[in-house]
Amino acid sequence: MANKPHGGELKDLLARDAVLHGQLAAEAEKLPAIVLTERQLCDLELILSGGFSPLEGFMGEKDYNGVVTDLRLADGNLFSIPITLDVSQAQVDLSGIKPGARITLRDFRDDRNLAIISVEDVYKPDKQKEAKEVFGGDEEHPAIKYLLNTAKEFYVGGKVEAVNRLNHYDYVELRYTPAELRTHFDKLGWSRVVAFQTRNPMHRAHRELTVRAARARQANVLIHPVVGLTKPGDIDHFTRVRVYQALLPRYPNGMAVLGLLPLAMRMGGPREAIWHAIIRKNHGATHFIVGRDHAGPGKNSKGVEFYGPYDAQHAVEKYRDELGIEVVPFQQMTYLPDTDEYRPKDEVPAGIKTLDISGTELRRRLRTGGEIPEWFSYPEVVSVLRQSHPPRYKQGFTVFLTGYTNSGKDAIARALQVTLNQQGGRSVSLLLGETVRAELSSELGFSRVDRHRNIQRIAFVAAELTRAGAAVIAAPIAPFEHSRQTARDTISQYGSFYLVHVATPLAYCEATDKRGVYSRARRGEIKGFTGVDDPYENPPKADLVVDFEQQSVRNIVHQIVLLLESEGLLDRF
Repeated sequence: MANKPHGGELKDLLARDAVLHGQLAAEAEKLPAIVLTERQLCDLELILSGGFSPLEGFMGEKDYNGVVTDLRLADGNLFSIPITLDVSQAQVDLSGIKPGARITLRDFRDDRNLAIISVEDVYKPDKQKEAKEVFGGDEEHPAIKYLLNTAKEFYVGGKVEAVNRLNHYDYVELRYTPAELRTHFDKLGWSRVVAFQTRNPMHRAHRELTVRAARARQANVLIHPVVGLTKPGDIDHFTRVRVYQALLPRYPNGMAVLGLLPLAMRMGGPREAIWHAIIRKNHGATHFIVGRDHAGPGKNSKGVEFYGPYDAQHAVEKYRDELGIEVVPFQQMTYLPDTDEYRPKDEVPAGIKTLDISGTELRRRLRTGGEIPEWFSYPEVVSVLRQSHPPRYKQGFTVFLTGYTNSGKDAIARALQVTLNQQGGRSVSLLLGETVRAELSSELGFSRVDRHRNIQRIAFVAAELTRAGAAVIAAPIAPFEHSRQTARDTISQYGSFYLVHVATPLAYCEATDKRGVYSRARRGEIKGFTGVDDPYENPPKADLVVDFEQQSVRNIVHQIVLLLESEGLLDRF
């Protein structure tokens, strides 16, 4: 084997509990259950497989406090990220979660029983302290947002017993447990393994970096990408894995192995780098490449990096002896066109011509169909990326019109649908407010909560259609800014989102109302009517503001078309 796991022994609970499978499976059927979220499933999978060794379950309060404060479990072992099972008060009450209880942990995707947790404690964490100590305290950090806004109020600690593996239906042959990967290395005769962590596609510079690192240490390469939860907006793992598979033959003499890691990243910078090193040690790696701003979420809204560029490298180096894994600093590689080679930037003499393409520039070229030279990436890699990044005129988008009842937004939406259908090139879907209310939200009222829920249903449908390359025109009233912003966030993951404020004055909307709904609202026959007894919050940052009182439908639709054309969404040439 390549080396010993972190903590001295691999906690492969799947293998340990296999002999009791029948007994545990029967018990799990009779116990109350916690249905796990996607993030909790990722954590459980790595607990069961030994990826999080020496953990044998979710952290109890002593382990949690030790990790948050001192990067130490209660037994003194180094561990840098809290691995916790968060539950709500309702779950505690419903499932009888208390010390001494045994609870089934169930997969939300297929209702399979995966494990049984023997509850040791149920505790309320100090989330503010966790946010500050573990992630740095900036409330814009994605892990802190999750912690404060999504994670439930109680944590459940206790060891787990394995009932079943998680079911995966993609890239099954690449999903090695730590024990399986160690056995694979042993079969290949590998004793020195350099692990490369990535959540992005790999190009020639990454290949050169990893080959250099391996040759310098007479080692082989484990390409170990994260295929669990990563940073919102990252390229999907299906595309990335196809890229890694296309790149693998470019390594010399079977130097590299590809294995997938079902990790839910926290983007925790220095703490996360230590965690990643522990995980790779458990998977049999002897060396670990730590990049510049390793596992950092980038910049906050003020343009400030959450972590220093080398904080992660310093953190792993500090614990190198205890981790038992050698840190390989990530070298920034640059291309030298005169000699057709890559070299570390700090080894290039002054005056030598170099070429680089930034991530932003690469995304622009993919979006516009621009050239991506072979010196930057291999043709087979570019081909995979282009399949997942169609040219702009083939990408889906959503035009979201908001305004008062009778503001003209429905007429604008219908006219825009006809115009885009005439233009051709993609399917066009129309989501009018009243239609959605009748077909998707008939049971909802008009409270603020129900209005928000209605807009999120529209956003979900629009996001799925946008993902599929359609043009979506949505025209609800959407009176609240929070709901509109959440809709933008949901849809923007899959395509462009344009908010059009149909800012027709309320007096005009009411004066030209042929259906009499405003009159009925004024008489109190309709409650919660926007503009009468319910507020409308004007959008502070609409992409386009139009006024049906001052402009014709034709003129407004033309403005929207010009906006779409300026973004390249309607340009096929």
